[in-house]
Amino acid sequence: MTFAGAPDAPDPAGVYSGTQLVLVKTDGMTFPGGDAWKCLTCGTPVANRQGMTDDTSYPQPFADGRRVLYGTNVVDCGPYRLASPACTPARVHVYPIRWNTSADGSGPGTPVRELRLHPDQVHLGFNSVSVTGGRLDQYGYFGRLRFDPAPTAGEPLAPRYELEKVTRLFDASPTAQPVHVDPRDPSKLVFDPSLPGVGEFRGFSKDGREAFYVGYPVESSNIDLMAVDLRTGRVRRMTANPGYTDPVDASPDGRWIVALDTRGYDRMTFVSGMTGIPAITDLLSTSVVSSVRNNGQRRFFQPYLIDRHGDRGAYQGRQLNYAKTSPDWNAGADPRWSPDGTAVVYHERQVSAPSCGGANPLPCPVSTEPGARRTRLMIARLVERKPVHPLVVKRVSDTVPWGTPYVPGTAAPERPYPPQGTYLLRGKASGSARVDIVWDDAKTAVKTVSLRYKRYSDVGGAGFLDGSESVTRTSTSTTLTTLDWYSDLVRTGRNGKVPATKKTGTDGFHLTIDLWQTVFRATGTLTTTVGSQTYTQPANGT
Repeated sequence: MTFAGAPDAPDPAGVYSGTQLVLVKTDGMTFPGGDAWKCLTCGTPVANRQGMTDDTSYPQPFADGRRVLYGTNVVDCGPYRLASPACTPARVHVYPIRWNTSADGSGPGTPVRELRLHPDQVHLGFNSVSVTGGRLDQYGYFGRLRFDPAPTAGEPLAPRYELEKVTRLFDASPTAQPVHVDPRDPSKLVFDPSLPGVGEFRGFSKDGREAFYVGYPVESSNIDLMAVDLRTGRVRRMTANPGYTDPVDASPDGRWIVALDTRGYDRMTFVSGMTGIPAITDLLSTSVVSSVRNNGQRRFFQPYLIDRHGDRGAYQGRQLNYAKTSPDWNAGADPRWSPDGTAVVYHERQVSAPSCGGANPLPCPVSTEPGARRTRLMIARLVERKPVHPLVVKRVSDTVPWGTPYVPGTAAPERPYPPQGTYLLRGKASGSARVDIVWDDAKTAVKTVSLRYKRYSDVGGAGFLDGSESVTRTSTSTTLTTLDWYSDLVRTGRNGKVPATKKTGTDGFHLTIDLWQTVFRATGTLTTTVGSQTYTQPANGT
């Protein structure tokens, strides 16, 4: 958090300036000074934070009560518990986390992001972004934390944590991809979303056996949470709603998750609401479609309580803050369960400029919070639940058999894609689709994916998919992407399955978005109709 009105040094209160890590009482009690909060990092001596990184996102406490994973740092109070009066700023140390990626161990290492602590308190999951083949890409990783009090190589030459025994949670062989050419018949395409491949790592199950992640979609344009067993590679789908989700935390007993999801806003439904479409055009569209979830810094998330078995049929979980929510306030990553499983904490942000006001058609709301602040910390108490005991987790293996051990000095791989050509994709239950894949003139990347469906179905009794869809990608930079989209799909109902259509206007649908800025800009229309409900795209800039 940041303290309003904190002065700069040398004012004694300057220790409160900047971003700080704060411990907050949730039981109505106070710390010895009379406050319900205690700043852990205010006034930490410079000598105690050598090499500290700027990334202080997603604080996560260690079970020992003495340490906190603080972005790409670890806050450590030595033998003292953080809540103890004995844990003073002079006793707090902030140690950076370094991932060595050079063959000789030199240099600062490669930046990592979205770190999550494994329940065994020894391992970490994280992500790393790279540019391969001129395109932005990201892989998830699993590694072990080791404290080095006196490093002799690499940067910084200060006490730090090292990431060791790292495994990339990805197999780069062509047949390990969800969409690949059938090795027995090169005229056919295989779609198998049960193959593990972590796109963005998001956390762990509380028994430590599974990694949670956002990966390749099961259904076209529907970005869901998945779980993969670290030992066996078995994949299960955690969410299936057409909304987008990625922030997640599992309950201490592993029976529930809380996910932050856009469901309820129908922001994504214009592109993802039609179920039963195999994720083939997603070879081009996944990163762009996922970016529609935000409007710049505005999130459209709300917290949802979902049981371990995930979305299924009419069961779509339950919104935690249904009676207290406002569309102007949206949740931000990550939600966290209390250790006894009776409460969930999350934070909210009120929509602010430039996501509203000025040239934006959405007016900016006036905050009624104390000090007109536009962020707030929330706690949802599950009043009917009895306290549970956290699972006891033993140290897991460093080895992930289905992943790829990382060798320092080697580059991230390019993702394999099917070669240019025309293929047959057979439905698992009925019908087929003709698939045309076209690479760019330089033969460095897939440019166009087109399909024509004929009574296609992957699930018996779920109706049939007919029609055509084509997506072409043009990029003007590493992160700025334009998709030219043409769709004319019809799903006929059967055995209670609601009929649906997904159609673009006469001139198609042309979406341009920056993967980091995530501001929606499009011309043309893309509309999905499910039964009597029609879903249209967001207005530009909203």
